[in-house]
Formats: sequence, C-alpha cells, structure tokens
Amino acid sequence: MQTPMQITIRDIDHSEALETHIRDKAQKFDELFKHVTSCRVVVEVPHKHHHQGKHFNVRIDIGVPGSEIVVNRDHAEDVYVALRDAFDAAQRQLKDYARKLRGDVKTHEPKRANESDNIAAGQ
Repeated sequence: MQTPMQITIRDIDHSEALETHIRDKAQKFDELFKHVTSCRVVVEVPHKHHHQGKHFNVRIDIGVPGSEIVVNRDHAEDVYVALRDAFDAAQRQLKDYARKLRGDVKTHEPKRANESDNIAAGQ
C-alpha cells in the first residue's frame, strides 16, 4: 500500500487483538493485487437497540488506480463474523477488479437460434 492503513473503531471496546486481526486480513489485499494505494477500515456499532443486542457494521474502502472498492457489511452480535464477511466480499471485488484490468473477463457467445425458436416464430 502506498499510504498507511487507517483503522477506526467506534462504540466498541478497542483491543489490540481486534486491530491485529484487521491488519492481518488487510495484508492479503496486497497479495491479491500489488497496486492497492490505500485501505480504510471502520468498525462500529451504529444501532443501539438494547433489546436486540449489538449490531456491528464494517466498512472497507480500498483505493486502487482509477477507482475505489467499497464494502459495507452488517452483522448481529459478532464483530469477527462481520469482519470475515466484509473482508471476503472485499477480496472478491478486488479479484474481479484485477481480472478486468488484465482483460480476463469472461465473454459469452451470442445466443444461437434453436430449431424450436424458429418453429415458435413461425419460420
């Protein structure tokens, strides 16, 4: 990454274990795509419903040349599950972005007319 990673933790007890977990997950972005320019991760509890338990929100912004990949995931009651889901989605989007840059995008063959299509059309 060209700029240092930013981690913001709001309305949650801050722990070194949580921050280390986030850094370990984010390090994999550089392995997937060498041109990641920035990464910001925000973990928060946006809703304070006492009767429903905590709901965690994870937002990941990944800067790449000419674009930005944004992932936003909510999960009830487990911050580590919310992090896993958000980082998995971010990795999928980063892989897709890298494939598009390389030109490895699948192309579909044009649909061929079947005999049944011709018959249905009255031909």
